[in-house]
Amino acid sequence: MSRAEIDDTYAEAFRSIYAEVLITARDRVWLDHALNAATGNASSSILCDCEAGLDRYVGADATPDGRPGAVVQFHVPRFHKDRDKRLERSLLVRLSQNVLTCPTTACFNLIDEPTYFKLGRKIAFFGDGFQFRAERFGRKVWVIPILSGEFVLDRRFGYRDGLMGGNLWFLGATADAAIDAAERAVIAVNSVPGVIQPFPGGVASSGSKAGSRYKFAIASTYEAFCPTLREKLGDKSKLPVGVVAVQEIIINGRDLATISMATQAALAASVETPGLIKISAGNYGGRLGKSFVYLRPAAS
Repeated sequence: MSRAEIDDTYAEAFRSIYAEVLITARDRVWLDHALNAATGNASSSILCDCEAGLDRYVGADATPDGRPGAVVQFHVPRFHKDRDKRLERSLLVRLSQNVLTCPTTACFNLIDEPTYFKLGRKIAFFGDGFQFRAERFGRKVWVIPILSGEFVLDRRFGYRDGLMGGNLWFLGATADAAIDAAERAVIAVNSVPGVIQPFPGGVASSGSKAGSRYKFAIASTYEAFCPTLREKLGDKSKLPVGVVAVQEIIINGRDLATISMATQAALAASVETPGLIKISAGNYGGRLGKSFVYLRPAAS
């Protein structure tokens, strides 16, 4: 079986602050409803309030309340001066409007750091004076009476430094080859704890570049890699011969080592996809971030 070329380049990741939240529910059905709602409209920090996604599922034997759980990460770029307020607002809105409202759910903090938000207290005001503090499952929690019973969540939710923007590009001889490779990569990344893929199904079909000819836009389509612009751009097109489609995956996570591990897993899973010509990555020469995720490790 033929192997795609792996470009000798790197993905340019940039610093974030992130929270890690454990959502539990009665069963996988309601857990997925809460998960999908809480991570909705959180694909790209270009216009979304945060980038969020599923890290991993955990079994009932590993959750405080003995029910199925899902670990979710919420990232905000560190370059925002008001990054703490942005992350707190994102968590406040998403946990109160998407998890509290989902039947059978509960919500727990997974980051024990000196930096934290008192989110439990703020969300508990929904209880209209009937909310109360308690100790449940060996944890300090707020309990909110609701029509279906009680909603339980931790009092504090911590946050720490993370990374955003790890990425891979899949350049296909056919549109199917590009998406098939991306799908294989997504499955591989999902097997690595500590990372998320915030785009729909883990794949971004509209890879962007930093900046735009329009002053109000901070990012725009990467025209040099758009197949339909090849003839119009002429020598300015950067697409290899034979490539008709490019798909991208984005990887955010706890640190560079974890994102690098996920990247290598994705490469191994996708490199032999039929019709895949090349795997590359987006970077801006260090202008966006200082953490480089190399596609070809030094030892290889």
